[in-house]
Amino acid sequence: MIRLYLDIDGVLLTKRNTRRPDFGAKFITFVTQHFDCYWLTTHCRGLADKAVQYLANFYGSETLRQLQAVQPTTWETLKTEAIDFSTDFYWLEDAPFKSEQLVLHKHGLADRLLLVDLDKVFELKRLKMYLEELLPE
Repeated sequence: MIRLYLDIDGVLLTKRNTRRPDFGAKFITFVTQHFDCYWLTTHCRGLADKAVQYLANFYGSETLRQLQAVQPTTWETLKTEAIDFSTDFYWLEDAPFKSEQLVLHKHGLADRLLLVDLDKVFELKRLKMYLEELLPE
């Protein structure tokens, strides 16, 4: 199963006037059903419950139940420290550091970073369509 690393701010929540983005709950349902999901966010550094608690202000109980399947990661400085480069993965992120992009490039995996811009209309629907293409038939 493809591993999917998830950021929260700018991916599952808007950054300005923080709220759940359009299609957010349906997107979470899709990714938790079809991918091996891991948190890659400042809201989770080893404790997945903290990320889910933060999202409880924005999502309903069914979505929060689905988010319980997302596994924690641990990292110190760069989020890329938590990525297992030996796996088939994609990383959903709105604002990666240049240094994180360089790490991906060094591993020949720069294409595994999927930039998310929630200011674009239908961004999560577009992303879902892209991810659907990655799934085995």
